[in-house]
Amino acid sequence: MLLELLKAFLFGVVEGITEWLPISSTGHMILLDQFVQLGVSKDFYSMFEVVIQLGAILAVVVIYWHKIWPFHQADKSAHAQGIWRYVDKDIMIMWLKIFIACLPAGIIGIAFNDTFERLFYNPTCVAIALIVFGIAFILIEDIHKNKQPKITSIAELSYYTVVLIGFFQLIAAVFPGTSRSGATIVGALIFGVSRTVATEFTFFLAIPVMFGAALFKLVKFGFSFTPLEIWILVVGLVTAFITSIIAIKFLMQYIKKHTFKAFGWYRIILGLLVIAYFWFVK
Repeated sequence: MLLELLKAFLFGVVEGITEWLPISSTGHMILLDQFVQLGVSKDFYSMFEVVIQLGAILAVVVIYWHKIWPFHQADKSAHAQGIWRYVDKDIMIMWLKIFIACLPAGIIGIAFNDTFERLFYNPTCVAIALIVFGIAFILIEDIHKNKQPKITSIAELSYYTVVLIGFFQLIAAVFPGTSRSGATIVGALIFGVSRTVATEFTFFLAIPVMFGAALFKLVKFGFSFTPLEIWILVVGLVTAFITSIIAIKFLMQYIKKHTFKAFGWYRIILGLLVIAYFWFVK
């Protein structure tokens, strides 16, 4: 049992780090499973690797609570009328944009989830996606070098722009290794969004997506767990939560002074190593 809990801890650490850095959590989880396999059923593991994302998303909720919770005490200022005395209008509009951006991945991702897993959830597809989006990060940063971003706040994001960002998120839902955060950040950067805003909007997009995906997997698996499975879930969730807090704070500080190019090179190198290992070694 102790060995399985140590494995769950490792999976939680990998999830917490890779969910927020644009290097693909799903891709890393697939690769980690090739070397460190939990002593559980295939169905449980399929659920586990998604549900521990709840730990990661709770970190976003805790860190950004003041930016995502729209309800507050009565605002008695003159400009606030009716319901807006109790609800932050800007935050509600942000949530509407998030909902719109989530539609492509939500509708198509759920409808074809099993098909995508069967066709693309393998080391080769992960490696290709890592490399392609690694190159994309480097090219986009070079193209936008010394250019001032057109959009410097979430409030400035148009509905047209969030729809386009949503389709980039869909790419990540189809191809593991793309990275949900990586895909949406790339999309946002292409449309002139600043790094900070692109990253924060990506974090907020993850809230409904991950909660929805986790609920879908839980319902599909059922709620009947063995004692060992419960402990594995708890360890994975708690570890992902703590690690995510550290990773999020690191990333937000990092992008204030650096570009995403380092992550691009990391993705390319990792993708090439994966191809080399699974094609020539294994």
